[in-house]
Amino acid sequence: MPSTLTTGSDVIVETVVKHSRFVATLRRVDSPAGARDFVDEQRRLHPDARHHCWAYVTGNEPSERAERSSDDGEPGGTAGLPMLQVLRARELVDVAAVVTRHFGGIKLGAGGLVRAYSGAVAAAVDWATEESRLVSRERLQLLSLVVGHDTAGRVEAELRGRGVIVVGTDYATAVTFTLATRDPEHLAAVVAELTVGRRELVPVGVRWVDT
Repeated sequence: MPSTLTTGSDVIVETVVKHSRFVATLRRVDSPAGARDFVDEQRRLHPDARHHCWAYVTGNEPSERAERSSDDGEPGGTAGLPMLQVLRARELVDVAAVVTRHFGGIKLGAGGLVRAYSGAVAAAVDWATEESRLVSRERLQLLSLVVGHDTAGRVEAELRGRGVIVVGTDYATAVTFTLATRDPEHLAAVVAELTVGRRELVPVGVRWVDT
């Protein structure tokens, strides 16, 4: 099951290898363009650094997934690809990683660079895991529920209180909730109870949802 970062601030973890500082920054992104903008931003933030190596994975379905990486001047295959391999191994999607290297005067060799760059990303992912900054992502069924304005607040509170995932709310002449579930039959029973059987769910597709 893939995972992604929670929304909010970047994950930033620094490691030191033979006096070189490796600053790994992870960000949730929703497209290759967003990942490229993130890389450009890191270059502007750290103009004195020698290398800004990067990797990203976007897209949920394997068939639509985009994966790219760059060594940014380090010897070929010693930075970007090892970073990408960490993202793949941890099953991360919609995540970009930039490792900014501040050279410490000691060359690490090809093997040392691979370990340093992959280790920097792994340390950042480990920290994100420990701090509950990662969430699983599942492909769930979507169903809509239409209720009146007079009962919308109570129904939404009851749904959320029972752990139902509400992914959208539309206020018009009535209120339409878009709900995500892995068990439509159970959700239908919950809705029937909350609305005394007066409202029904309507299937509206599927979506990858943070859970």
